[in-house]
Amino acid sequence: MSRSLPILALVGPTASGKTALSIDLAERIGAEIISMDSRQVYRGMDIGTAKATPEQRARVPHHGLDLVDPDQRFSAGEFSRYVHRLVPEIRSRGHLPLLVGGTGFFLRALTHPIFREPPLDPERRAALQRELEQKSDEELLRWLAELDPEAAARLREWGGRQRVMRALELPLLTGHTLAWWHQHSPPELPPLEVKVFELQMPRERLVRAIDHRVTEMAEAGLVEEVRGLVEAGYSDRDPGMNATGYIELLPYLHGERSLEEALDLIRRNTRAYAKRQVTWFRHQLPADAVRLDATLPRSELVEQISAFGIQDSEFGGTE
Repeated sequence: MSRSLPILALVGPTASGKTALSIDLAERIGAEIISMDSRQVYRGMDIGTAKATPEQRARVPHHGLDLVDPDQRFSAGEFSRYVHRLVPEIRSRGHLPLLVGGTGFFLRALTHPIFREPPLDPERRAALQRELEQKSDEELLRWLAELDPEAAARLREWGGRQRVMRALELPLLTGHTLAWWHQHSPPELPPLEVKVFELQMPRERLVRAIDHRVTEMAEAGLVEEVRGLVEAGYSDRDPGMNATGYIELLPYLHGERSLEEALDLIRRNTRAYAKRQVTWFRHQLPADAVRLDATLPRSELVEQISAFGIQDSEFGGTE
């Protein structure tokens, strides 16, 4: 792909201010935003995933939101295919593609393309999924540690239930691990060159921001949002409903825990997720990623990012 209009990525842990900054930045540099959040792809999950508001979306075009229902899976590979289709469309309008989010696996699928998936029998895959769904998180990790120790070690810290289940599918259905397929199967798509900017925030301030966000979500109607999803037939067996902010509220709706207990658990789980994000960014971002102080005013951060030559010679000029 042409480098004349670069692909930018603004990453950082949850509650670090990515959404508000990305909109100011997109207006400044002429960009369209592509959500890089594995939970914002789900329809009906707006408050708990902190999607951009309708007013924010009216200011800047947004993509990658509301792509599937909560009972559907949306993998990093599907995200990569979606972005590869979308980037030429954005560039044809003379705009910059701006990836925004905290899902590191989605970013890596673009810069280090995953292998072309082997054909899997749909009936065997569905039967295996039903069996795996009956297992606890620890049981799944124990299975994976026996079948693919490398993947288990990585996903224990940085993964989630859906990724663990996906990593189990390959050895159980094909006899080969994820690493084997990466080595022996060609990449599905070419890598994309992405200029990455990472928002960093002191731990204490990030914790306060997370706690405040959960309170705001509750006041904005998070419980009613989750109740509506349950009434629509979704449950903890569905990929989307395993998201932090949703799974914790299900026992409350079933009368098994108090609302304050559920909200406290959301706060704790969100802090743990943010810690995993920070760890992933520390080890997995490209060497030329630009670190930014998220405590600075947004206007100053916009200036700092713009100063990297986004619209001039560093990326070969504008179209």
